[in-house]
Amino acid sequence: MLTVDFSRFPLAPGDRVLDLGCGAGRHAFECYRRGAQVVALDQNGEEIREVAKWFAAMEEAGEAPAGASATAMEGDALNLPFPDDSFDVVIISEVMEHIPDDKGVLAEMVRVLRPGGRIAVTVPRYGPEKVCWALSDAYHEVEGGHIRIYRGDELLGKMREAGLEPYGTHHAHGLHSPYWWLKCAFGVDNDKALPVQAYHKLLVWDIMKKPLATRLAERALNPVIGKSFVVYATKPHLPQAAAAEPATTEAGEPAAKAPKPAPGAKSGAKPGAKAPAKNASKAPAQRASKASAKPSAGAAK
Repeated sequence: MLTVDFSRFPLAPGDRVLDLGCGAGRHAFECYRRGAQVVALDQNGEEIREVAKWFAAMEEAGEAPAGASATAMEGDALNLPFPDDSFDVVIISEVMEHIPDDKGVLAEMVRVLRPGGRIAVTVPRYGPEKVCWALSDAYHEVEGGHIRIYRGDELLGKMREAGLEPYGTHHAHGLHSPYWWLKCAFGVDNDKALPVQAYHKLLVWDIMKKPLATRLAERALNPVIGKSFVVYATKPHLPQAAAAEPATTEAGEPAAKAPKPAPGAKSGAKPGAKAPAKNASKAPAQRASKASAKPSAGAAK
């Protein structure tokens, strides 16, 4: 189940895509199916190995069109192992609420995104998340758990400060907020409570069958209690005059030109290749809900 709406965030075949903090890989898989050149990056090595296996299985099954590529690798969201302007598209879904230096992550994403490129950011929505925090400390007070709740205007402001231009927002996973309220009320780790089990069966049925009744219900609930807040933005091009005018030193001499970044979107890393540090991703306990038979982490947080 996807949090990013690809009808509002279209991909073209051959787009270079970074799924940052990919977790179990749901958005990376969808981009691969759409013909993109995908890099799925996360600090969790176990999840990355699973994502790499699924990429291989998809290739073998012919699920990705010709020209598509996929790489899964470990890495640090605050120190991305890519040159400037490497990607056409960056997706970061249900990650920033875990990271103390969220401005640093935004700066890294803007750095590796080419001018004119697009970015999708999703975080837990303020209202439903507030209810979860009020009902249960265990929901968020865990290692690697949620450390903040974003207001919509706060996230938009931080994205603008980072140099992005937001162009659209919406809410997602309205059916999932009540499920997490029940989980928090009966115990986050208590899957045996009958109300939790019953609602979970409803969500699995909805994910697998996509019946019209639940699709209409979620569409109605999303603006009211949608679990996730989604923002789409672009990285603007430099003004032509500023780009064309050579920089000068205080003495009026032309400044030395900075070296050009290495071209290309591919990292050259093999699936599972490690980056130097690992301090910015989801905890496995928070992210285990991304398995396909359960509500995704995008809805879970």
